[in-house]
Amino acid sequence: MSASGTGDAAAGIDVDGARRFAQRWAAAAGQLGYLPLSSAETVDILLGHTLRLAAAVTAATFSDEPGRDVGRALVDDHLTEPAVLDWTVSALGRDFLPLVLPHLADPAPARQRVSQLQGTLAGGYARALRNRVFAQQSSIRRAAWSARDAAEQALRDSEARFRAVFTGAAIGIGIADLTGRIIDVNQAFADMLGYPVAQLREVNVGQLFHPDDAPGMYQLYLELIEGKHDSVRVEKRYYRKDGRPIWTDLAVSLVRHDDGRPRFTVAMVEDISDRYEMQRRLRFQAEHDPLTELPNRVRFFDELAAALADDQQQVGVCFLDIDGFKSINDGLGHGVGDRVLTVVAQRLVASVADAGHLAARMGGDEFVILVYRCAGTTELVGVAQSVLTALAAPIHVDGHQLTVTASAAVVESAQAGRDPTDVMKAADTTLQWAKAAGRGRWAAFDPVRGAQDVTRSALAAALPAALDRGEFVVEYQPIVRLADDTTTAVEALVRWEHPQLGRLGPDRFVTLAEETGLIVRLGRWVLERSCRQASRWHAAYPHVPVVVSVNIAARQVSDPQLVAEVAGVLTRTGLPPHLLQLELTESAVMATGGEPLRALRRLADLGVRLAIDDFGTGYSNLAYLRRMPIHVLKLAGGFVEGMRADGPQGDRDERIVDALVRLAHALDLTVTAEAVETAKQARRLAALGCDQAQGWHFGRPVPADQITAALSRDQDQGPGQGPDRGPDATGP
Repeated sequence: MSASGTGDAAAGIDVDGARRFAQRWAAAAGQLGYLPLSSAETVDILLGHTLRLAAAVTAATFSDEPGRDVGRALVDDHLTEPAVLDWTVSALGRDFLPLVLPHLADPAPARQRVSQLQGTLAGGYARALRNRVFAQQSSIRRAAWSARDAAEQALRDSEARFRAVFTGAAIGIGIADLTGRIIDVNQAFADMLGYPVAQLREVNVGQLFHPDDAPGMYQLYLELIEGKHDSVRVEKRYYRKDGRPIWTDLAVSLVRHDDGRPRFTVAMVEDISDRYEMQRRLRFQAEHDPLTELPNRVRFFDELAAALADDQQQVGVCFLDIDGFKSINDGLGHGVGDRVLTVVAQRLVASVADAGHLAARMGGDEFVILVYRCAGTTELVGVAQSVLTALAAPIHVDGHQLTVTASAAVVESAQAGRDPTDVMKAADTTLQWAKAAGRGRWAAFDPVRGAQDVTRSALAAALPAALDRGEFVVEYQPIVRLADDTTTAVEALVRWEHPQLGRLGPDRFVTLAEETGLIVRLGRWVLERSCRQASRWHAAYPHVPVVVSVNIAARQVSDPQLVAEVAGVLTRTGLPPHLLQLELTESAVMATGGEPLRALRRLADLGVRLAIDDFGTGYSNLAYLRRMPIHVLKLAGGFVEGMRADGPQGDRDERIVDALVRLAHALDLTVTAEAVETAKQARRLAALGCDQAQGWHFGRPVPADQITAALSRDQDQGPGQGPDRGPDATGP
């Protein structure tokens, strides 16, 4: 036991009993209220209070002050539950002396002292508790005053910040109540609309709406003040006081009461007139031609697509191209050309303005007119004729008087379809028809002819790949010597084995090859293939020499590499030059001069035979023909076909053929007749002295193996026996 414990025992205090009293005290406090400390810590504190009270009871001179101290200590220790005080006072009177001071000789004075301590403890407890409540209330008041001061200061700071923003903002700010009455605006808002601030405070926001957007804005405003939106943002117009409209970026927010009810609105308005005008100009520039200020290609296609999307209306297009405009630019300069285009644009607009049609520039010297709700081709033709008439008037530019004509295509959606691309493809195709017919003309779209042109274009586009894929084949038509019916030559004729369209004759693709420039490559391939096959025949049947005749296009004749290519083919294939004949059209031969003529002479010097195909269809210069290194004239089939007729017509064509044969023989040329289909034609040609002939009477174009078989028979039969005509020998 500690020294203090020894002293307590000496004073008659039972320390163990004191601890049991403190433990009961702590247990009661825990059951009756909240213990701020642990149970062990509470027992230690209450043991100290117990011993202090015991010391007061047993003191030589009694003082009740320890009771007040213990009462205050209980409050300081946060044992402030009223029931704890009740238990404490009761336990002091009931259990304190038996447990803490059981050995007193005369307990009566002690009970009197305990009673006094009970009173002072309760009094000290009450005064401490009251003082604590007063202190807490004072603290709460100070905290409330501090919070109010802080809130008022924050409100003043907030109002100051808002006022600084409100008055100093570069954008307009306005506050309105739920009726639309303006409560306040800043100077920027007033300056933006050209009003004094005081006058704006007397205005309802509805008075500022632009008439074009007032209904929609009013509905939006109603939904805002009804609480359906907390904020809205739109671009809208306002009227200034001077009546000038301005474009603004408007953001409106709803301010609510604490209970959520709408209170007022705050609008923030930025003047975007300059930006809007810039956007308008950019949109105009994006959709209009800078030279003529007409709608451009992009705008036209947008309008066309929108019109075609309406199934309830038919749409018409008049597509125009100025005839010979390049000569104006080249001869007078692009400045004059630009002014001509401007005048053309003005006349187009004037000619269709009353009808409400759209005139646009597609680019270059191409213009287009979009006819809404087109009544048919008749209306479109009227538009085209009106425009062509307007353009025909003389144009005076920089001292020049110019007469401008245009070609026009008219297309209606009922025939071209409702896809903008299809309509303009049809218009472009039809424009080519109009230009091919001459200057200052119009043409109407024909779906059948258009489909043919589409197929033709598709074939032209497929030609290069077809040649790469090996879709072309060469067939050979016999050329027979009329004197003894011996096959002396074959004409190489190219065919296209099209994967979808089947076999196509040269009439379907040779012209396309010439237009696209592929004829040089295709001709080179035919020449190589034909010479290689002829070389095989020559090797296999040396006693039946057969000339292979290959057609050469005008563009090939102009190719400076022609002679070298022919020589190279002959070297690679081993074909003797005299077994190769090159056929040129009459127009191609007559147009040759300079280097092409020298090329023909060099080919003749190689030993290659040269023939003029379809002779008699052009305008030959006989003197020029005499100087050409030509060996064979092939008479146009039309003359030979005419000989099939009896009567005057047949006699006339026979006389023409007779004259041509005599002319050719006078020039030491061999004559070959084409398109011989009957034995009668063959006999009459032989009687006229014609040297050779080809046609269905002698055989159709066939693959190389059939020619091989015929050559084998000719070699076995000997000359003069004639070829095997086959089932088609008498003609088609």
